Amino acid sequence: MSSAACIFCKIIKGDIPSFKLFESDKILAFLDINPLSKGHALVIPKHHGEKLTDIPDDQLTEILPVVKKLVKATGAENYNVLQNNGRIAHQEVDHVHFHMIPKPSTTEGLGVGWPQQKTDMDALKALFEDIKSKM
Repeated sequence: MSSAACIFCKIIKGDIPSFKLFESDKILAFLDINPLSKGHALVIPKHHGEKLTDIPDDQLTEILPVVKKLVKATGAENYNVLQNNGRIAHQEVDHVHFHMIPKPSTTEGLGVGWPQQKTDMDALKALFEDIKSKM
């Protein structure tokens, strides 16, 4: 998707209105219009990129500090910070974005399943060595 067609790029440009909570040269934070709970907000880099690996490191530096400020500003005691990459990983908008989702109760906020898998320790060690060698 081109940045011209991107809904978040249109929000950044002011072509689509939003409830802006924070803005700098690098990022924008605003309330989600389809919230999972009260205070659900998005923090996005102004640099257009579909996946996290598409965003230059220097454009990511303010994101988590602003997420932290949102947590404090909303008073959320329990919350999720979520960032999805790709359709099968539940990414709906093709522009990197981080959700800060307050979890005030078991019925509000993000619901998460965690389908753990059995681990073969030898295979895990080989995976560890492979990944570590690429870091």
